[in-house]
Amino acid sequence: MRKVFRFAFDNSLFLIGGTLMALLWANLGYSSYAPVSHALHFLVNDVLMALFFALAAKEVWEAMLPGGVLSSPRRAAMPLMATAGGVIAPAGLYALGALLLDPDLLRGWAIPCATDIAFSYLVTRALFGGSHPAIPFLLLLAIADDGIGLFILAVFYPQGEVRLGLFSLMVVLAVGLGILFHKVFKFHSFWPYLLGPGALSWFGFYLGGLHPALGLVPIIPTLPHAHTDLGIFAREELGRHDTLSELEHWWKKPVELILGLFGFVNAGVPFSSVGIGTWLVLLGLLIGKPLGIVGFTLLGSLARLQFPEGMNFKDLFVMSCAASIGFTVSLFIATVAFPGGEALNAVKMGAVLSFGGAILTVIAAKVLQIKRLPDRR
Repeated sequence: MRKVFRFAFDNSLFLIGGTLMALLWANLGYSSYAPVSHALHFLVNDVLMALFFALAAKEVWEAMLPGGVLSSPRRAAMPLMATAGGVIAPAGLYALGALLLDPDLLRGWAIPCATDIAFSYLVTRALFGGSHPAIPFLLLLAIADDGIGLFILAVFYPQGEVRLGLFSLMVVLAVGLGILFHKVFKFHSFWPYLLGPGALSWFGFYLGGLHPALGLVPIIPTLPHAHTDLGIFAREELGRHDTLSELEHWWKKPVELILGLFGFVNAGVPFSSVGIGTWLVLLGLLIGKPLGIVGFTLLGSLARLQFPEGMNFKDLFVMSCAASIGFTVSLFIATVAFPGGEALNAVKMGAVLSFGGAILTVIAAKVLQIKRLPDRR
């Protein structure tokens, strides 16, 4: 049983399980599913998901430390070019389609910008092997996507009336309190940071009209942390005991359970909800994402940027197909972009069906004869 649970946590099976449960219940009896989903919506989407975004922000922050993939402009330039294409092309295709077919759907332009880190990583690793340079390339792209997603959520999708003065005051106070805890009181446990500065920052987002799921992001850099990065998802980080690492160690498994709840609360849409919004999201993710990544990487090559050693354009195309799985963050943006009704259900169905990117990735790998490298021991 221990091995079964470890496999479930390591492969995001709780998220898959919650999603399948929601889809099954919603299609067997939506009238009974909807009240349960609505009752849990605020707790899961606005409160608990703040912990998910905190861990995502932790990876972005550490990637900027010495040794991290974002620490050197030269090392980060090519995958960041790919990230730009993977955001601009999907958003552009979605927006163009919405303008032509249904302008009311235009507010969902950011939904196909996202890349689901967990599932794209699992698919890419299964096809390439853990030692292939396509793995860190994809992870950097996905993490940069998440960073852009956080920015888009904060700026373009405010919750209600925006009170920038109140928001700024409370977040600045929260960051200052976090620095005080670190530099003066020298708290090592992450709990004072979460319950003090973290709570203050969360209420700053909530009362200021911005999405409170991002409420813990500003305080992440204030936690005591290592001065170098060992790599994204590096197992060696398990031996680190700085406050930021211990935050991840403690919350990693609970966050997997939270993602299961997130899938259950948000993915329950009737299959009859397929509509224009569904196809626009899939157009952006399954076509726009690979085209944007490959196209902007070609521009990077013309600018004399370089691939990581051992990676080529065939690898890039297969990896870009894996990056088209938008699921988690796409679902989240969808629930923020649309207040409810048929439009929301249609775009959410597009985010769920983006799992089709995994099938496209396998087909592309077979056609291009991608060889799997053995994992490092």
